[in-house]
Amino acid sequence: MTTTTLIPEIGRSTLPFIDPHHPDRPIEVNFYRPVNHGPEDPVVIVQHGMLRNGDEYRDFWIPAADKHRILIAAPTFSDARFPGPESYNNGLVIGDGGGVRPFETWLYAIPARVLTALQKGGVMCRPKARLFGHSAGGQFAHRMLATQDHGSFEAVIAGNPGWYSLPTLERDFPEGLGKLGLDEASLARWFAYPMHIFAGDQDISTDDPNLPAQVEALRQGPHRYARAQFVYDFAYQEAKRLGFPFHWKLIHVGGVGHDGAAMSRAAAAYWFEGHIPPAEDLITAEMGAL
Repeated sequence: MTTTTLIPEIGRSTLPFIDPHHPDRPIEVNFYRPVNHGPEDPVVIVQHGMLRNGDEYRDFWIPAADKHRILIAAPTFSDARFPGPESYNNGLVIGDGGGVRPFETWLYAIPARVLTALQKGGVMCRPKARLFGHSAGGQFAHRMLATQDHGSFEAVIAGNPGWYSLPTLERDFPEGLGKLGLDEASLARWFAYPMHIFAGDQDISTDDPNLPAQVEALRQGPHRYARAQFVYDFAYQEAKRLGFPFHWKLIHVGGVGHDGAAMSRAAAAYWFEGHIPPAEDLITAEMGAL
């Protein structure tokens, strides 16, 4: 377990985080700490999209942070140190030679280690946090739940992922969970977690250059919105076939496309106010970052 201690100052700050399994790849954590945030108040981990812009994703959450006394922590995996989707979305699970890397080196464990560092710093004494990921961060979020212990997270939202790792051992990672050393107990654990998939119903572009277009992704649907419905239906049927409890939810966010700022606002309102505002209250004049 990491010995790093994180103590963010009031307001915006950025602190280095050295993961013990990747000591040569420092991670920056972009924080926002409201002036009235205390150790018992909520913490939200925010996973950025493919632009690796944790600072912007942190800023999307600042109004909600001030309103609800939330500490925001956005671990940022720079493209220089973690190049390409294999090193972020896909969590450094597969090595250059095609073999599976050691479990402890998978990046999906890092958010929980960041929380431990905050607890060690006395900034957080709650046992669990929430995690929101959008786009590439949504891919990261759902694969984290598929492969890691859930004890650090009371709620997780995967917003507008480009495609999904399906809850099946019959297809190899990242299309499925095959060859990772997981078993049906791992599937049961993931099905039982109340993962929320947030799908903007206007995220329907089929020619977005950032939309995954490999054959495995296209099998899930022509665009992100269709793929969200596909994975939910697939998971529901697979859990039913195996006789496992199924607690996922698919949340349709009306009038919103591939907009990280709007989806962040939707997630914040859903968690802390119990509703999703209408699109005109979520969308700004300028589209949010990927």
